[in-house]
This record gives sequence, C-alpha cells and structure tokens, in this order.
Amino acid sequence: MTAPLTSSARTALAEKVAATVESVPGVAFLRPGLADRLRSTLPRSTPAAGAAPPAGVRLTRPREDGPWHVEIHVVALRQARTVEVARAVRDAVELRLAVLLPAPPAPTVAVTVTGLV
Repeated sequence: MTAPLTSSARTALAEKVAATVESVPGVAFLRPGLADRLRSTLPRSTPAAGAAPPAGVRLTRPREDGPWHVEIHVVALRQARTVEVARAVRDAVELRLAVLLPAPPAPTVAVTVTGLV
C-alpha cells in the first residue's frame, strides 16, 4: 500500500501529467478552466507553491487502496485525427504514470477532446 499524496504532491503529479499531455503531437493545449479564462493577459510569475493543478487534468482516488482515476480534457489541432490524438494522449499518460506510480493497481486514464483549433 502506498501513502496518500499530499495536496502539493497531487498538484505536482498533475503538472507532470499535464507536461506529458502537452508534448503529444496533435495536442494544441489542455482545456482551460474558468480561472484561466478570466486571468489577465499580463505576464505572470511562476506559480506559487500550493497553486491549483492544471484545469485540464483531474486526479481522483476514491479509495486509498484503489486505482487512480485520471481525467484529461484537451483541445486538439484540427489537422490531426481526433481519435489518434486521444489514444496517443492516453498511451503517453499511462506510460508516464507507470514510472511515477509504479505500485499496483494501475491508474485508469480517460481522455476527452473538447475542441479543435
């Protein structure tokens, strides 16, 4: 059994998953949350410790000994095939999580393409 993740560890894990998602060909960006849409276009400093996790990545674990559930919402590039982008994101995240969370059970990953640009 693994120890539960603290809020900051969960945010760090979500940020690593987000970086993995954004590196997949065909992904334009993670779906922005409301706070991201309302934020000023002025340059910002790096996020402070304890900042909110990326809006397009949601990590949940209903039971402490159960698998992680990872929900990812992305916006894909119009020229890419949506289903291939979703599969590539899922595969990349599963591989990354296998390294970051090696203890069983394996996480479940769901990818939703919410838009095209």
